[in-house]
Amino acid sequence: MSHYILVHGAWEGSWTWEYTQPVLERHGHTVTAIDLPGSHGNAQSIPQISLAGYVQTVADVINQLDHEVILVGHSMAGAVISQVAELIPEKIERLVYAAAFLLQNGDNVLAAMKRDPHGEFLPELSFSEDQSYATATEQTFRDKAFHDVEEDRIRHTYPLMAERQATEPFLASLELSDEKFGTVPKTYIRTALDKMVSPTLQEEMIGSWKVDDVHVLTSGHFPTLSMPEELAELML
Repeated sequence: MSHYILVHGAWEGSWTWEYTQPVLERHGHTVTAIDLPGSHGNAQSIPQISLAGYVQTVADVINQLDHEVILVGHSMAGAVISQVAELIPEKIERLVYAAAFLLQNGDNVLAAMKRDPHGEFLPELSFSEDQSYATATEQTFRDKAFHDVEEDRIRHTYPLMAERQATEPFLASLELSDEKFGTVPKTYIRTALDKMVSPTLQEEMIGSWKVDDVHVLTSGHFPTLSMPEELAELML
């Protein structure tokens, strides 16, 4: 059996996996869902939050284990798991990207969002005067992220989302190599109805590296909430 390490995206927390995790566990796997700095379960101030901090948080969890893991990232966490794999490739059995940013060396999340021809989320964001954080309205999340999620799940999860998202993790460039990150097996799970990371951008990113398996879900950006059982089956 495998050990799955689940990493959430921006504004989220480990709660985003609460419907997916039980499916993996029913199949006998061990599952650890991580709360990144600044999330509901790991409160930190905006100046303390960075991509490097995200990466170190995940790496610290993995380094405490004496076995390889399957490392899963949703959305912005794609950048996180890529950088973790560059840091400790020998500890990663496989990387799984769920509607996630699979970036090239030197790229960053914000740059990828800016070149997404069909991305509808970025234009809706409001940035602080010093550009250190971004906010989005509940209606924006409902229209662009949760448009295929059941109302009861929206009401349960939306209050758990961070009010502010630090921008540094979006601006930090990745340092990835063929020799380390490039050697780790990769799976990508595409989301065909995604308005935040459009299918066009997803296809571009899949072409950036050798991806062993590509699957498609007919879902928006949060299959963790709209199709968690199907998502888990593909992760398996």
